[in-house]
Amino acid sequence: MTAATHSTLFPQVPDTADAVLDGLDPEQRAVATALHGPVCVLAGAGTGKTRAITHRIAYGVRAGILQPSSVLAVTFTNRAAGEMRGRLRQLGAGGVQARTFHSAALRQLQYFWPKAVGGSLPRLIDRKIQLVADAAAACRIRLDRGELRDVTAEIEWSKVTQTVPSDYTAAAAKTGRESPRDPAEIAQLYATYENVKRDRSLIDFEDVLLLTVGILQDRHDIADQVRSQYQHFVVDEYQDVSPLQQRLLELWLGERDSLCVVGDASQTIYSFTGATPDHLLDFRTRHPAATVVKLVRDYRSSPQVVHLANGLLSQARGRAADHRLELISQRAPGPEPVYAEYTDEPAEAEGAARRIRDLIASGIPAGEIAVLFRTNSQSEIYEQALADAGVPYQLRGAERFFDRPEVRKAGAALRAAARFGANDSLLDDVVDLPSQVRAVLSGEGWTSQPPAGSGAVRERWESLAALVHLAQDFAAAKQDATLGDLVAELDERAGAQHAPTVQGVTLASLHSAKGLEWDVVFLVGVAEGMMPITYAKTDEQIEEERRLLYVGVTRAREHLCVSWALSRSPGGRAGRRPSRFLDGLRPGSVATVSRASGGGPGGVERGIGSSGGTVVRRTSRTPARCRVCGRTLTDAGEMKLMRCEDCPSDMDEGLYERLREWRAVQAQRSGQPAFCVFTDKTLMAIAETVPDDEGGLARIPGVGVRKLNRFGADVLAICAGQETGEDKRDD
Repeated sequence: MTAATHSTLFPQVPDTADAVLDGLDPEQRAVATALHGPVCVLAGAGTGKTRAITHRIAYGVRAGILQPSSVLAVTFTNRAAGEMRGRLRQLGAGGVQARTFHSAALRQLQYFWPKAVGGSLPRLIDRKIQLVADAAAACRIRLDRGELRDVTAEIEWSKVTQTVPSDYTAAAAKTGRESPRDPAEIAQLYATYENVKRDRSLIDFEDVLLLTVGILQDRHDIADQVRSQYQHFVVDEYQDVSPLQQRLLELWLGERDSLCVVGDASQTIYSFTGATPDHLLDFRTRHPAATVVKLVRDYRSSPQVVHLANGLLSQARGRAADHRLELISQRAPGPEPVYAEYTDEPAEAEGAARRIRDLIASGIPAGEIAVLFRTNSQSEIYEQALADAGVPYQLRGAERFFDRPEVRKAGAALRAAARFGANDSLLDDVVDLPSQVRAVLSGEGWTSQPPAGSGAVRERWESLAALVHLAQDFAAAKQDATLGDLVAELDERAGAQHAPTVQGVTLASLHSAKGLEWDVVFLVGVAEGMMPITYAKTDEQIEEERRLLYVGVTRAREHLCVSWALSRSPGGRAGRRPSRFLDGLRPGSVATVSRASGGGPGGVERGIGSSGGTVVRRTSRTPARCRVCGRTLTDAGEMKLMRCEDCPSDMDEGLYERLREWRAVQAQRSGQPAFCVFTDKTLMAIAETVPDDEGGLARIPGVGVRKLNRFGADVLAICAGQETGEDKRDD
């Protein structure tokens, strides 16, 4: 065995089942040891959910409670499934199946198809675009590339929500879905697509799930065979399951309840694809005996980043907000988030590029820095700013701006107009450069007003709008610029992007950043109209935008910069304002909505009928107010002190030090970190209020029933200046 084998890249396999539990915090350990009955893990961002569930599976396998071949763990991406398999191997549980929903279903479909249907399984297509185009041609409906993408997305949404073509119009209306074309046309295209696919003996990815569901529903013998194979299920990212995936899971389970689900309703950001957190939020209703474990210890982000993340959700509304988790950072303090306001978007991009250059110069690797934005169309200005600053970058989840099909096509149209504009009737009545560009791009789909809704059509319009804005800025900088000059400028900018791909600063949309993390995150364009996006109209859509910003904030480990611009271009009207989501959080702002109560602290709740007793029922709480100035408190630390951080403290310093000394002894005896006894803020609150009975001590946030029973007598003795029980025993 080489030395490398002992590195973090090749960790040693734990010797025993108990060794698998080493290093887990109390809540993670509760997850790992809850191996019977339904289990729901509510896991906040950065709380080690993958660690908890992989150790749970490994502990069950190593303890002989679970057979490796009987466990099926499912998640949503091949990357996540691969990571899970790797961790299980490192823990000595390599025989466990960890797959995506589609991969697991396809494997079963391929195996059972000859028995259930006969013959070979129809060919699986990777992409639907061409078949949708063929369906459109059969319907004599003309769709451009963007519309093809949007219609394809509608078909996918319909299938995962188990909506048949004849029901599409009603389903879209009921859910308030913004259809890219007339709903009746979408329904017609959907029906024709299904016919084309069937005639050619093809299936798509949604069919994999649908057909597997159909076989398991109709063939009880096959369902029994699957259930005899898999007897224990684990589902990661459960807030993202669609109704179709939930149905498949129910058929896998049958009448059993050996199921562990993991998720966070506050990270639901894919509802437009059919994902819904309702299955996660309703888990206790469907499984009254469920054990619920909440992971709230955040190992990813600094306390300052976590404070902002908690603040964002404290203003949220709706069902997901009612179940939010208040994170508690486990990291050392870091710098406060930076809030930066700029006059215009180019200045914002240049400001970010300067800060990034300085951070790299200070020793932070470029690969540990990310710039996150709401839409892919925002990337171009940051690509240019970083290139101008000599900072290497890479795009994630999107094509480079000048590589996008609509941008290449628009560039060709502008080049043709520059050469042969005298013969183009579109340019007869326009003289200035911006007007010429608008006239040319109007033939490519640009309009003065953006299209309704989201999707490919909107993204295409935003790309063309970015070219229009670029022309305006270019003309303002060069008064005598011609269309030919602009084309040369575009070619020069595009050419600068053809260098070999390098490892550098990540540019990514907020959606594509899910599941990733960096030391430094720049959240840019956080202004009204972009965050929330203009086409987010309903309360549900607005709240999903808030959750999207929350996901962005929680990608940062230490440094976080939030910025916005007052106008789009230099010299423009400064009519923009920072996102409403920052109200009450950024310096100098005031909250515009009432703060919602959260989902409580971390810990374990036992369901009805489980060995731990009955369901814990929460009572409604009145807002906590500062006992000095009366202001409503929202920060967890301030709520423990029952006063604002800035309000004067009347703490008994000597009492505080005695409490700290006592806590150190307790922590050493129990083998736990000191904060597991009482946090510093709780000790400060005790030293400020100096309770003289159990009722007064119990009213201090952070002193629950368990800690009151265990430590109450000692704490009250210290407050009274008396010896503790431990002191008397030592004598």
